[in-house]
Amino acid sequence: MIIDCHCDALFKMWSHHIDFDDGVFLDVNYQKWMESPVKVQCFAIYVPEHIPTEAKFSVALHMIDLFFEKIIKPFSNIQFIQTKEDIERLKPNERGAMLTLEGLDCIGAELYKLRILLRLGVKMIGMSWNQANLAVDGIGEPRGSGLSSLGRRVIQLANQQKVWVDLAHISEQGFDEAVELSDYLIVSHANSRSVCAHSRNLTEQQVRKIIDNNGLIGITFVENFVTTNNNATINDLLRHISYFLSAGGEDHLVFGSDFDGTDRFVDNLSSISQYSFLEAALKQRFSASIIQKISYQNFIKHFPD
Repeated sequence: MIIDCHCDALFKMWSHHIDFDDGVFLDVNYQKWMESPVKVQCFAIYVPEHIPTEAKFSVALHMIDLFFEKIIKPFSNIQFIQTKEDIERLKPNERGAMLTLEGLDCIGAELYKLRILLRLGVKMIGMSWNQANLAVDGIGEPRGSGLSSLGRRVIQLANQQKVWVDLAHISEQGFDEAVELSDYLIVSHANSRSVCAHSRNLTEQQVRKIIDNNGLIGITFVENFVTTNNNATINDLLRHISYFLSAGGEDHLVFGSDFDGTDRFVDNLSSISQYSFLEAALKQRFSASIIQKISYQNFIKHFPD
């Protein structure tokens, strides 16, 4: 059993006008999912930066509609996940699908829009993508500013509504401020900067803060987050897991593949159906108890309730 904290299938479905059973474009589609050990998949709402400001919220709502109409409604064995109990109630033949938000561009300065998204089932709020929004700067914004007053209100709402605050993509200043304010922390898809020097990966100090504040780190399979070499292997990915474990992260690691978010992944780990290759490698390196924690137990244990 595996829980995956991040994929961008909704973005591809929206941008390419395709169904969830499309086998050509999607790394996460119905058939590949059913062939995999993934029990619960998180589906991100990612509104690209080129969308005009006035249209962003509408695009986010369109992706939510695709989630319900193309993923939940047609397949009786896929259940909508909103609580820890929803995961625990899944039958052997059932899978769970959860909504997350990647970046706050779509709400502009209007917090009521975020409240609507939460009412529609979003359980994880990504504070930023790489660029700045009105809540906080992203890691790609040279200014590197932290939380605005809106950003602080977003985190206050997340705490009240008991949803995760996702610090993937956030500026370093924003990261430090958000860690201090958030009750439910996650970095849905990032690796170790000590192992691979990518700006989106976590520094030693950030790793320490996530662990000390009882948050989660989602190991990602994006090639240039895994290694600076031209191709990434599963062994390269295991180096990140070993690093996090050595830093005390046994109870704080999950998976956040970022399938459908790029076209460059770890070898033999480019779609949800290939998780079995990772499972086999994990069994050769780590104990069963550690694998179970990373695969699903940590996610369920930390689920906000």
